[in-house]
This record gives sequence, C-alpha cells and structure tokens, in this order.
Amino acid sequence: MGGSAVVRWRPVTEADREAAERFLRERERHCVTLCSRFRAPLRRDRLWAFSGRKLRDLRALLLFHNYTLFPALVPGASAGSLPGSLGRLLWRFPLHALHGPLPDAESFAAALEGLGLRVRDEYNYDLLSLDGPPAPGSLLLGPSGLTIGRPGLEHLEELFRLQAAYELEEVLPRGASFNAPASRLNLQRILAEEFLLAAWLDGKMVGKINTNAESFTRHQIGGVYVLPEYRGRGIAGRLTAELAAAVQARGRGLSLFVKKWNAAARAVYFRVGFAQDGDYRISYY
Repeated sequence: MGGSAVVRWRPVTEADREAAERFLRERERHCVTLCSRFRAPLRRDRLWAFSGRKLRDLRALLLFHNYTLFPALVPGASAGSLPGSLGRLLWRFPLHALHGPLPDAESFAAALEGLGLRVRDEYNYDLLSLDGPPAPGSLLLGPSGLTIGRPGLEHLEELFRLQAAYELEEVLPRGASFNAPASRLNLQRILAEEFLLAAWLDGKMVGKINTNAESFTRHQIGGVYVLPEYRGRGIAGRLTAELAAAVQARGRGLSLFVKKWNAAARAVYFRVGFAQDGDYRISYY
C-alpha cells in the first residue's frame, strides 16, 4: 500500500469523482445516505479519501455534512489501520453525529474515542432492502375507507403536525430540543425533492411516509409515522407498500433502517417484502 507519505488522507477533487463514485456504487446498498450526499454539490473540503495521488488503492471515503460524519471503508479495513493525518482531519470539523454501516461506524467511533470524543447517545438499526414489487396483498392493507395519496399545499399544517411528532418520537436523540422552524424547512425540502404520501381515514390525515435520500439506483424510506390511536390497523404497511410500488415502477430499489428494538415496525416492513441486508448505527456526540 505504500508509506503514509504516498497513501494518505486528502480531499477529493472533481477529477477524482468518477473513481470515488465507482467505490461508492460497490457499497451503495449499505450507505444510501452517504451516496445521496455525494451526488449533491459539495464543498471541496467535505469529501476525503484515503488513497494515493490518483485514488489508486482507495481504502476509505469520509464525507462531512451538517456536523455529521459518513464513513465508507473497504471490507476488513478499520480506521485504526489507516495512518497519516486522520486525527488532524477529524479535528477539522465540529462533529455531532456519526452515521454508517455497523462495521464502519464502530471503527470510526473507536478512532474518535482515541481522540477524546465520547458517544453521548447511540442507536442500532436493522438495514432492510426491497428490490422488487411489494409483497402480494400488502397494497390491500388497512381499514375500510383508508385513502392514500399525495398531499397538497392545503394539507401543510396537518403534515407538519405529523412530521413534528415523527421527529420527536423517532429522530431526536435523548436530551435534544425540538426545533420547529428547522422541522418546517425539512418538510418543505421533502415536499420539493422527495416522494411523500399521506393516509386519510374518515377525512382525517392519520399517517405519512416519505423518501429521505436518493443514491445512484435506490431510494431510502424515512418519515414513516401513524398517529398512535390508529396504529395496529395496517396503515403503516399500506403506506409503505404504496410508496414501494411507486418507486419500483421507476426501476429503482428501496432501503431503510429501523431500530432493532422496534418489533412492530420491523414486522410491518417484513410483511411488505423487505429483507434484512445488514446493520446500521447512528452515534451522537
């Protein structure tokens, strides 16, 4: 692999993007969020590679976005096995979270701990995938009278109430405060850039689902939320199946990650046809 003077951490330039994309495409199923961020315009110093001068023998990519670190490593590699200026690199960016497939996240969490950063909160997830149509019967789930469709601008306040409840229940780490303006901005982005479906029952919006990332060949599901008093009636499964059918019609695959302890949600996704595809972790600092 050569000495650290040749193979080292360095920023990825536009000339390197083709090689970096090949590296990420090989790992796309396990890092849809990272691939999605990579596809968007990035500041030059936000994407780093551990490699030679021309991305030869590429061992790892790191992407920094919104105070979050997204790592991607070759199988069997670890952050501790990548010498050079890793410590100086990680200190360049204020870091609040670490997202990644479990082996990569564990490896970089250990490296961060060696630099004095301690995990404040941590969540482990099942990474699930679906590469075809939803399971037979899943498009018929839900109670009589359930309607699934795309909400319009007149539904913004109803959507925001569901989005806020989702973030409070599923997204915010322990001790974090809910930021209503940031939540509204995020909802506006979702409406502008992502697939979003809502569920109505007896004229009331009772649930929602959306994609939250798009990689090279896949979409990632997020934002699945049903009001507590309407759960257990097949609504989340129907929403998931409807969204899966819409994405599959475009010839793209689907991924999502669900907390390991959430047996009810895992059962919903398995019923729609998702299968286990790995493990994922999010750590907060």
